[in-house]
Amino acid sequence: MVTPAIQEQIKEIKQSFRLMMNGMASRSMREKGADYRLNWGVSLPDLQKMAANYEKNYDLAIELWKEDIRECKILATMLMPPEKMLPEVAEIWMEQMHSQEMAEIAAFHLFQYLDDASLLAFRWLARESVVSQICGYQMLARLFAKGLEPDERGINEYFDQLAVALKDDHAGLRHAAYNSVVHFARLGEEYEKMADKAFHLDFL
Repeated sequence: MVTPAIQEQIKEIKQSFRLMMNGMASRSMREKGADYRLNWGVSLPDLQKMAANYEKNYDLAIELWKEDIRECKILATMLMPPEKMLPEVAEIWMEQMHSQEMAEIAAFHLFQYLDDASLLAFRWLARESVVSQICGYQMLARLFAKGLEPDERGINEYFDQLAVALKDDHAGLRHAAYNSVVHFARLGEEYEKMADKAFHLDFL
């Protein structure tokens, strides 16, 4: 049951979007396929500033995600405490994600910090959904940047998926895949040699 305090916070948050509305950005996103009931076109820096005014709160994040409003969903990724988000909930959010923007934001602000981040990332790479794959590659890029070293099986699985993604017609997926392998190569000389041998990429 949603508490009155949470309801009041959501009301306050939704009202504040009107003050930051960007009609041109909203129209542009709709034309590019961003499908929400409401999209105020609020910039990411403005949403980050708004999120800084609130404590991380599981219940608030859950209720914000339920709103079919772009800005509410973005704030949900910023306000969800990673240590409280179960893999099942992350899976539900991933299934309900329909845009590259949301996948990138969720990966950066939330999913990379989950205890099961690497398992989820590899699972999402294997999905048919381009959005799921983009999220997975963005998560791995962040995890590699923090020093995550996959085992041999993980590397083989990653390289198999990567070989396909780097040739995909979707530019966003190719970019996310390339970004991840650049960070993989930066794990050390051995990893750079593996990536270069498999994909002949220039990491300089």
